[in-house]
Amino acid sequence: MLIRFNVKNFLSFSANAEGRSEEFSMIAGKVRSKKEHVYDNGKIKLLKLAAVYGANASGKSNLVKALDFMKQTVIKGLPDGYSNKYCKSNESNRDIPSYFEIELKLGEKYYAYGFEVLLNQGEFQSEWLVELTSDNKEKTIFTRDIKQGVYELGNDLSTKELGQKMNNYAEDIQDDGSTLFLTVMNHNKKNLYLKYKGASILQDVYLWLKKGLDINYPDRPISNYSYMASMENVDEICDMIAAFGTGITDYKLVEVPVENVLAHIPNEAQTQMLKRMERYYSGFQNIINQKMSEDNSVSENTGIIMRSNRDFFILQIKGQKLVCQTIQFEHNKNNILFELSEESDGTVRILDLLEILLSDEGKTYVVDELDRCLHPSLTYKFIETYLKLAAKKNLQLIVTTHESRLLDFDLLRRDEIWFIDKRNTGESDIYSLEEYNTRFDQKIDKAYLEGRYGGVPVFNTIFPVKEV
Repeated sequence: MLIRFNVKNFLSFSANAEGRSEEFSMIAGKVRSKKEHVYDNGKIKLLKLAAVYGANASGKSNLVKALDFMKQTVIKGLPDGYSNKYCKSNESNRDIPSYFEIELKLGEKYYAYGFEVLLNQGEFQSEWLVELTSDNKEKTIFTRDIKQGVYELGNDLSTKELGQKMNNYAEDIQDDGSTLFLTVMNHNKKNLYLKYKGASILQDVYLWLKKGLDINYPDRPISNYSYMASMENVDEICDMIAAFGTGITDYKLVEVPVENVLAHIPNEAQTQMLKRMERYYSGFQNIINQKMSEDNSVSENTGIIMRSNRDFFILQIKGQKLVCQTIQFEHNKNNILFELSEESDGTVRILDLLEILLSDEGKTYVVDELDRCLHPSLTYKFIETYLKLAAKKNLQLIVTTHESRLLDFDLLRRDEIWFIDKRNTGESDIYSLEEYNTRFDQKIDKAYLEGRYGGVPVFNTIFPVKEV
C-alpha cells in the first residue's frame, strides 16, 4: 500500500515553502469517524481513498504524471521528453536534480525508495532503498551516490555468497548515471530471487511499481475487461452494472471472424498484437502446431486480450482453432445485443471503473479526472460503492476530480480530501483539508467553490463592460 509520495522539481512542482519536496500522504489524520475507510494494523493507519481537487492547470494531473514518471522510469527507463520536465517556473531548476521518493507498506514491513535525476542531462544522481523501522530509524537496503561512484549494500544484501554477486552488479554501474540499480536488478534475474530470498525486496518493490500501482488517464481505457473474459462471475458483474443505471442486464462473449477484427484495429495495435502472438506461439500462422505440443502451460484457455476505447477482443486457442471473441451487451432483457462501440461514453466509463470494484487486494489505483463522462450522481454512487467494498479489502484509490458533490462529510473523511493550488509564480502546492479546522456541519462543497480552501479558478474579466 502507498504511504507517501514526495516530488520536487518536476513539471509544476518545485519545492514547498520550507524548500522541501511537495508531499502527498495516505496516512490517516486525527479524524475519528468512518474508521472503515482506514487500514489499521495497530502500527500504521492508511487511507483507502483520496480525492484531489484543484482548478484547471493547478497541477492535479501533474501529481498523477509525477507518480507515473517515477513508475515508468523504474520499469522502462526515462520516458520520452524527460529533458524538459523540470519545473520551469524558475530557470535555475534546469540545473537542479529532480527528486522522487515513494514510501510503501509491503507485507508487514515499510520501505522508502527514491532517486534524484538531473532531467536536463538525463543523468541519475543518487538512488536509495531503505526499510523504515518502528523506532523511526532507517535500515539500509542499498544506497548509491552516482556522482561520486559510491554505493552501500545493507546487511540483507551482504551475506557471504549473495554479497559477492550483489557487489558485482553494483560495481558494474556504480558511476553509471544512465540507469537505476532497481531496474538492473529486475532484468533477467529470476534465478537470483529463487535462490536468495534475502534479495527479494528488490523484486517486491519493482513489482509493486509495475503491477501494484495502476495509473489511469482520461484519454486511455482504465480496464482491459479481463474480469469479463471469465464467465464465472457474470451475475455479480451484471448486478453491479445494473446498479449504476446503465440499462445493461446481461452480456455475452460472441465469436467474430479474425480478419474482421484486424480490419478494425489500428495498424500500430495490429503490429503489437502480432508481435505478442509470435512471442508466445512462435508465429501467428503456426499457433496450434507450436506451443500446444511443446509447452504444457499453454492450454485452451490461453489467450490475448485487445482493448481500445471502443473495441474489445479476445484471441484464444480453442481445440485446433484460433478463435476471436468480442463482448456484446443486452439492455432491459430485450434479447437485442449491442457492441461496445454502440454504448454511451458514460456506460463505457462505468464498465472501466468496475475493475476497481472487482479488484483483488493490494492494488493502488490512480485515476485522473474520475468524473469524466459521468453524471454527478454516478460519480457519487461509484465512490460510495467503492468505500463500502474497500471496507473489506486492502485497496487504495486516488482520484483527481472537479465534482464538488463528493465534498460531503456524509461520504468522505476530512483527511481524504486534498487540494492542489497554483501560486502566482506558477508552482503547485499540495495540501489536505485536514490542515483546516473545518466543522463537520460545514458545507464544504460551497466553501470550496467560494475559494475558502484554494484550488478554484480565479476569473478575470475578458471583455471590459462599459458602465451605462
